[in-house]
Amino acid sequence: MRLSALRPLARYLPILEWGKTYNRDALTNDVVAAVIVTIMLIPQSLAYALLAGLPAEMGLYASILPLVAYAIFGTSRALAVGPVAVVSLMTAAAVGNLALQGTAEYAAAAIILAFLSGLILIVMGVFRLGFLANFLSHPVVAGFITASGIIIAFSQLKHILGVSASGHNLAELLHSLISHLGQVNIPTLIIGVTSTAFLFWVRKGLKPLLLARGLKPRTADILAKAGPVAAVVVTTLVTALFGLQNYGVAIVGDVPRGLPPLTWPSFDMSVWSSLFGSAVLISIIGFVESVSVAQTLAAKKRQRIVPDQELIGLGASNIAAAVSGGYPVTGGFARSVVNFDAGAETPAAGAFTAIGIALAALALTPLLFFLPKATLAATIIVAVLSLVDFSVLKTTWAYNKADFAAVTATILLTLGFGVETGVSAGVGISIFLYLYRTSRPHIAEVGVVPGTEHFRNINRHRVNTTPDILTIRVDENLYFANARYLEDYLFDRVVGEKDLKHVVLMCSAVNNIDTSALESLEAIDHRFRDMGLKLHLSEVKGPVMDRLSRTYFLHHLSGRVFLSQYEAIQELSKSADDGHEAETATN
Repeated sequence: MRLSALRPLARYLPILEWGKTYNRDALTNDVVAAVIVTIMLIPQSLAYALLAGLPAEMGLYASILPLVAYAIFGTSRALAVGPVAVVSLMTAAAVGNLALQGTAEYAAAAIILAFLSGLILIVMGVFRLGFLANFLSHPVVAGFITASGIIIAFSQLKHILGVSASGHNLAELLHSLISHLGQVNIPTLIIGVTSTAFLFWVRKGLKPLLLARGLKPRTADILAKAGPVAAVVVTTLVTALFGLQNYGVAIVGDVPRGLPPLTWPSFDMSVWSSLFGSAVLISIIGFVESVSVAQTLAAKKRQRIVPDQELIGLGASNIAAAVSGGYPVTGGFARSVVNFDAGAETPAAGAFTAIGIALAALALTPLLFFLPKATLAATIIVAVLSLVDFSVLKTTWAYNKADFAAVTATILLTLGFGVETGVSAGVGISIFLYLYRTSRPHIAEVGVVPGTEHFRNINRHRVNTTPDILTIRVDENLYFANARYLEDYLFDRVVGEKDLKHVVLMCSAVNNIDTSALESLEAIDHRFRDMGLKLHLSEVKGPVMDRLSRTYFLHHLSGRVFLSQYEAIQELSKSADDGHEAETATN
């Protein structure tokens, strides 16, 4: 009875499933993975909070309770949740419209944004609306992330140069940076350039060097992942020892020590309504990024994730971020791959990572006072440049020009008008492309391949056709957007065909016929009847046939419904021959 009572809860609490088989080996692997991810996540959390225009501690706060929430509600064994670059940039764009950076209102708005995003994700998960993310095509998402990576990298150059600059798009950022080039702070520039070069080298060259020196792969990997921590430690010590803050080097300053305070978002409805649209976009982008990473990693171990439950897991994580003074979070690609490679067995690795971040918040925050913002900017630049991938342009140009146009438009709009406009345009372009493609479906006239019962396109294969029978195959569902297109195609095709008596609509690729398409079929049948033609259907799928059977269409259909296209040709050819013989006998 107890097990049966827990089964309904298991859908919403995956921890009840993997928790039953949790053992000492899994614990060891999860703890090791947590140590590695914690080392990586501390500087990243601080850096992404800086990117979002928030106090550094909010990055740490967003990396504690959200990880625990995901461990309870998430289905991925390797996904590491926390602040990520793109969502941080979107947070800055959304909140920046309401309040000035550095104000209490700015931080409060970021907390509301996380809470709103969490609510939206949970509602989507409960009602199983994960399919809505499919309206963002992969090329469009790739284009958006590429453009966002460029904007993020340029937005951090002000910290590398030690100048004041602002802007929500590439043009504004470039103009602001160029106009302040005369104010470059040399010590800051040295720290920023050196840190960036070091982090790039660490990412590519440190691990092979350590392996060549005889270190074990696991040890070499841990040390390589600790590269950002080394940059933080060294530049903080240099700044403190030489008092570089007195020479214009911007530092993080005082970071409150302790665990995140439990808070509750403000219920100012004017702020909620202003942030709702941004929260929807952040939720969708965060979910798409997170679930794609989770599915990729799960496939490597022949595991599976449940996208709708992932919505709930991410929603719970964002609610947890909001009530603990954080900002919107999602699954991060880099840290999830690190978590996977480090051997994480279960989501408990995230909970152990949260413990590590909490200990850092308790003990290490006073040591961050002299941390240069240029070092955090370097961390961000190195991380986001790995997201920039222009190969998608070459791929889509060679494969599909419409996808190329969509990717190009998304990149240009994001660079030119900012992330919110870019992602909104991406959603709109994805939906437009779907409607455009399906509104003009591939329609083929088919004939039987000699010696077989297979039907193929007459323009691609050598096939046999019958003059008085026209066979049309529609390679798309029939719905309101393409119903009229089918009408026009059929009417144009039959005009002038004096020998034609039968038109067979081959429905092997049709999975759905909506009401608009049904009305079009009725109109086609009625007009064909007036022209002395009969309309037939073949290879209608069961669910489609069930719907048609509930209407009067089949009762009034001038022709018949055949199980297969071959049967239709055999029967109609036979009836035509019988009719011809009868006419000859009469004469």
